[in-house]
Amino acid sequence: MRAVAGPGIRTARQSGVTSERTSSAGGWSDGELATLAAVAETFVRGDALRRARLAADALDAIADPAQVARLRLVLRLFGSRPANLLLARRWASFATLSPIERERYLHRWARSPLAMRRSAFQALRKLLTFLAYADPGGDGPNARLEAIGYRPDRPPVTNRPAPIRPVRPAATGVGPITLDADVVVVGSGAGGGVVAADLARAGLGVVVLEAGPFVPEPEMPVDELTAFDRLYLDHGLLATWDGSVTMLAGGAVGGGTLVNWMTCIATPHAIRAEWSRDHGIDGVVDTAWDADVEALERELSVTATVPVAIPAKDEALLRGAEALGWDAAPTRRNTRDCHACGSCSFGCRAGAKQSGIRAHLATASTRGARIVADAPVDRVLLRGGTVTGVAARLSIPGAAPRALVVNARRVVVAAGGLRTPAILQRSGVAHPAIGCHLRIHPTSVVAGVYRDPIAMWHGPMQGARSLEFVAGGPGRNGYVVESAPGHPGLFALAVPWEGTDAHSDLLRGMATIGPLIAVTRDGGEGRVTLTRRGRVRVDYRLDGTGIATLRHAMGSMARIVRAAGARQVLAAATPSIGYERRDTGTATDDARFSVFLDRLATMDFRPNRGHVFSAHQLGTVRAGASPVDHPCDPRGRVRTDASGTLVRGLYVADGSLFPTAIGANPMLTIMTLARRVAATVVAETTTV
Repeated sequence: MRAVAGPGIRTARQSGVTSERTSSAGGWSDGELATLAAVAETFVRGDALRRARLAADALDAIADPAQVARLRLVLRLFGSRPANLLLARRWASFATLSPIERERYLHRWARSPLAMRRSAFQALRKLLTFLAYADPGGDGPNARLEAIGYRPDRPPVTNRPAPIRPVRPAATGVGPITLDADVVVVGSGAGGGVVAADLARAGLGVVVLEAGPFVPEPEMPVDELTAFDRLYLDHGLLATWDGSVTMLAGGAVGGGTLVNWMTCIATPHAIRAEWSRDHGIDGVVDTAWDADVEALERELSVTATVPVAIPAKDEALLRGAEALGWDAAPTRRNTRDCHACGSCSFGCRAGAKQSGIRAHLATASTRGARIVADAPVDRVLLRGGTVTGVAARLSIPGAAPRALVVNARRVVVAAGGLRTPAILQRSGVAHPAIGCHLRIHPTSVVAGVYRDPIAMWHGPMQGARSLEFVAGGPGRNGYVVESAPGHPGLFALAVPWEGTDAHSDLLRGMATIGPLIAVTRDGGEGRVTLTRRGRVRVDYRLDGTGIATLRHAMGSMARIVRAAGARQVLAAATPSIGYERRDTGTATDDARFSVFLDRLATMDFRPNRGHVFSAHQLGTVRAGASPVDHPCDPRGRVRTDASGTLVRGLYVADGSLFPTAIGANPMLTIMTLARRVAATVVAETTTV
């Protein structure tokens, strides 16, 4: 059962959900919606029917039909008296149980030894708690946000929007809309933006196709639910197939650069050496790579300067690490004149974030590149092993989508680690490793509860980090510890649910909570495949090294927040694991904390036990010298099969190229690899 990071509510809003409506567009029955509403009310009290309808519409619009069918089956089981006689030893439907009985019912599913039950619980928990706190409200403001004291900053709206002007091809006639170009770039994220800029600088005719919308900076969302709907891949409905890893990825023009937290960390030299030694990637350990990184940092205005006083959530990380004698420093970020408004994940209305629409896509656009939004690419067009263009679908406001064909002799696929392999698979590129070797930088969460306000939604989204453990150690990989911002919806789905009142109390105290995250280098891997309905399926499993890395990271973060003065420490897991400071400075309290660390050191990371997140998806069309298990060569050229035969004119230029994970925020590394690919495309286009 697929869990969700946040629902795509566009369908629900546009269809005019009202209190009188009793079924969803997908044909959910009254009984299914009533049971879903009862579950919603158990997770979080209030507006349960509204949340049930929003959830049903979101699932219908985005999730794979097979997953929706399974979730509806679960709801029918919840509502069946005979089924509950077997499942709960009660001749009653879920909706007729008392509140306490409902909580116990859900707890049994959360802690079940059966993976499918845990998966269903987490799918429902994440979706319905997110909606409870991300939804700004229906007929009036969301009272829960007022109870938290959540008053997000409102950044000033830039009066000089990014100089990017997407084009909309004329939809005349009845056949496919056609465009011609020297090069088509599929995707507009970190990799696609760099490639488009470099090719346009070289004088090539470039068309960039982006599946998502273009959102001008003054129109960036100001609330969490709208941001997920408009700016994220699958409107936020993104996770592994079993729901064990909640994922975030950009889904509008600018890709991940539009919504990321601007953390800029260079590839560790040891990783680059490994890529050169084990995967035959040339030029990654010499000065040319360093020169590209320096140039990119200038183009992105990367700086370590925090524009205002360091926010409380970041200061806690710096304070705790200093007390332990560990490395920590302000984060280097790609920004100019940042207003520290805490809304980086909503896009930057102030125009301070140097995202793709401010940097590389803007450069490409001003040099003649045509950027087309709302144009998901279905496949690359091939004839006799040679690229001839791409086939896409162009969304037309108020009309059915139209077929769009872009004719070109070169195609660069930069649709991200989840969509790039899917496009190649649909195109008939037969290399057996396409979609394999998925790396996601598994991320865990530890939160400190402090006496004084933290208000994690204020200030730079991520103002501090620790590289103390980036090198790894015996039996584990490396990781970066970072401060973590949080708006209420994302925080609500990230933290444990131990009952209606317990979760409500935790959220009401959110203003005093400061979370940390650990971005770990994978131990384990996954794969991306296409479902029978043509949807993208993501599977992932940690191995022993990955679990050891997450456990070590949990212990490190717990030490930091305790050293920073937290009165409580909470690990994100089901069931939850926590520590509360008593008798400060005594041997008894130290012993209790040691017991807590021992529990973290054996924490259960089987699917849907320890909470795992990912904002980085990498390696699914990895580059390397050996054609056997590297679908791309070291310069991003795509191999049609394991013999090493190249698809003429086809390249990849995004995180899919990573031979391995790096255990740190990958934006700069993606851009550096993309610049190498762009140079290859220019050389091979201008010499023909």
